[in-house]
Amino acid sequence: MYKACIFDLDGTIADTVESIAYVGNKTLKEFGLPAIPVEDYNFYAGDGADELVRRMLAAVPGGNEVNYEEVRVLYRKWFGENPFYHVKPFEGIVTLLEALKQQGIKIAVFSNKPHEAAVEVVHKIFGEQMFHKIQGQTAQIPRKPSPLGALAIARELGVKPEECLYCGDTNTDMDTGKAAGMFTIGVTWGFRPRTELEEHEADAIVENPEEILEIAKKSRG
Repeated sequence: MYKACIFDLDGTIADTVESIAYVGNKTLKEFGLPAIPVEDYNFYAGDGADELVRRMLAAVPGGNEVNYEEVRVLYRKWFGENPFYHVKPFEGIVTLLEALKQQGIKIAVFSNKPHEAAVEVVHKIFGEQMFHKIQGQTAQIPRKPSPLGALAIARELGVKPEECLYCGDTNTDMDTGKAAGMFTIGVTWGFRPRTELEEHEADAIVENPEEILEIAKKSRG
């Protein structure tokens, strides 16, 4: 039944929280603001860099007294200069991706990162030949939870939305997949707790990457 699997990037296939926290805290320090614990960034990330900066500033004393636009610009500049700090695939992800392709399932990435940055990160971590499609945010593709990017990926891959699995780690991902009419899989190793995935009605919740392959196999009959 399923012919494609679309993955979120940060917190789903790539462990990036240390990278995000490193640049975030470096930026806060530049404006005389206190650092935020790395684990707290799990709740700030997932909806794009601009929203991340808003959440950072709201979380620290004095954050409302600095110029948001200046912080946003500096964060984007420094992240662009060093986007791979401690970034790595989650355990078992590469094996999963290769197994899905062996099953004839097309695989794609849909990220809230700017498109060029999403492509750069995916190619750096997984190589240029792993995915059939990588899609980040552009003028034509708005941020998730808009389903437009997921639907555009399905069209380009030549599959119907109902033939797609959509995998992510946040409420935003579950809402995106639902809005696109895809089968949503919430992963528990990413940014957010299982309860968030349950509250946003994930069709399935998995504890390890191998379970995604099993879902794909069973669904294909």
